[in-house]
Amino acid sequence: MINAPDAVYVIIPCIKELGMSWSEIKNTPRYELVSLLGAMSNYNKLHSFDGYTQNEIGDMAKNKPELRSQYNESMGLKAKYELRSGKERIVTSFKDLM
Repeated sequence: MINAPDAVYVIIPCIKELGMSWSEIKNTPRYELVSLLGAMSNYNKLHSFDGYTQNEIGDMAKNKPELRSQYNESMGLKAKYELRSGKERIVTSFKDLM
């Protein structure tokens, strides 16, 4: 990985995406800033396909095939967090038993 300045990967996204002020950024440890940006990234992945059905994703994926892999990644992350939270899943196949 290329060593880039913190301004590019940490400070600017905190100001632009999280709406933090310069004084808040200076008073927050770097590991917390990186964690906040990671949480924001997960949030964006989880909610990027809200409101779409699988059929709509399939139709859109005909024009943009990368959409299907992004949707699968989003659903995998959602399933992981639901499992962590203790939400019970409905078993529909033998594969779900594992």
